[in-house]
Amino acid sequence: MKYCFFFLLVLSVLSLPAQNLKRFSVPKGYTQIAEAKGDLDNDGKDEIILIFNTDIKASEIQTPEGTSDYERVLYILKKGNNGLKVWKENSAIVFSSGFGFYPSGNALTINVKNNSLIIEQLFFTNSRHTQQYKHTFRFQNGDFYLIGLYDHFEDTCDFSFTNEINFSTGKIIVDREYSSCDDETKVPENLHKEFTHQFPALIKMNDFFIGDHKLRLPGLKEDFVF
Repeated sequence: MKYCFFFLLVLSVLSLPAQNLKRFSVPKGYTQIAEAKGDLDNDGKDEIILIFNTDIKASEIQTPEGTSDYERVLYILKKGNNGLKVWKENSAIVFSSGFGFYPSGNALTINVKNNSLIIEQLFFTNSRHTQQYKHTFRFQNGDFYLIGLYDHFEDTCDFSFTNEINFSTGKIIVDREYSSCDDETKVPENLHKEFTHQFPALIKMNDFFIGDHKLRLPGLKEDFVF
């Protein structure tokens, strides 16, 4: 009887976080645009990750297609006794619906791999340039932390730049390939460098804003911005 009571006590303690979370319902005016499922905290149960277009304007711009620019929001949801509960909510990591040069051509995908959340976004910065981001977040020490970054910037003719960071190991890769649409333009030499940088601490998801962080790497004249 004593062991049975202890077992029930442990189960009740483990279920407390989900019980204390806010119940989720889709806000009025929100439109779902992405979904993924997977176990993010190694408890054997899948979380549900949803991204919505909100009804909150991110700016007053009108896209080339004549649509408005709205904020997007990401929810990480747990399954509770009475439905889904909000475990994490974030509006900073996903770009708004009107972001980029051709918003209708933007791509946004989310998936769970190795108990980590991967968010990929691709958009046009002008008629020739595309920017692709892939951010990997892992739940540890009670929060979601950025553990991986992939940043690819490409021109249709002139260049293809890739930056990668493994924040857990500190490994950084910088790869720059150059080309040309014509035979007359002098093409710079390609560059490939690998570094190890000791990051003082991992960045929490809610503290991360794309482009707000930078560091200077040896052998490069400009800052590494991420």
